Amino acid sequence: MRDLLTIAALGRQGLEEILALSERSDLGRPLAGKGVALVFQKPSARTRNSMEMAVVQLGGHPIYIQKEEVGLGTRESAEDVARTLACYHEIIAARVMDHRDLETMAAATDTPVLNMLSDRSHPLQALADLLTVKQLTGRIAGAKLAYVGDGDNNVCRSLAEAASLLGAELTIASPEGYGLPDRLDGVTQVSDPAEAVEGAEIVYTDVWVSMGQDAEAETRLKALAPYQVGEALMARCTNAHFLHCLPARRGEEVSDAVIDGPRSAVWRQAENRMHSARGALAWMLGA
Repeated sequence: MRDLLTIAALGRQGLEEILALSERSDLGRPLAGKGVALVFQKPSARTRNSMEMAVVQLGGHPIYIQKEEVGLGTRESAEDVARTLACYHEIIAARVMDHRDLETMAAATDTPVLNMLSDRSHPLQALADLLTVKQLTGRIAGAKLAYVGDGDNNVCRSLAEAASLLGAELTIASPEGYGLPDRLDGVTQVSDPAEAVEGAEIVYTDVWVSMGQDAEAETRLKALAPYQVGEALMARCTNAHFLHCLPARRGEEVSDAVIDGPRSAVWRQAENRMHSARGALAWMLGA
């Protein structure tokens, strides 16, 4: 059994194995009679529902744990939370503010730890994204992806790591100061959204102001305003599908016409959160 904290740590083989498992519905009940702890420092409709259903589909019992119930790092240390939950559960999954808490939890126990989101990484989203890309384009290697907006966030970082490992071509368009800080094979960074979407098969964006960034909202909205994915931008790549990890702030990073339009695949992408979560859990259990 193994941890899943970042896409980069999975490596190409681990990533391919999880995606293959995510496409299967015949994984049996490896979690029968067992629990999975779901610790939420940050709320999420998609993560909670997809994870709970994935655990149930594998025969297990998900336990939803709100931040007040554990007080991660305040009421109890990350180490003690992990050791306590390991007494009851087969896997510990956590959605946290600080990625270091996940690393601390993983080091404190032999029970596998799954990253449901941190400030650094969102591996479950990237898994669902690649599964969706494959369904829409028929492949991952060689698929042309464009990400428009804030490139220095957990969603874009995990997507870039996944694309680099599996040979997708990702172009990120961000204003100065909002680019991905890491250089990865197959990932190009530009400042012009029109350049990024040229020839793209997938156009992706995310919110400009995430939870915990409210103090920066005015500055971020001003800097990112030219990066909205609207009809004019999508007209530059007439065969491209639109993706968004949700929730969307309509009228900011994306227009209603795009997210509700015929080329939007955001609901298929949302459903794939459940399938990729099931695959990730099965992989962590040694399937």
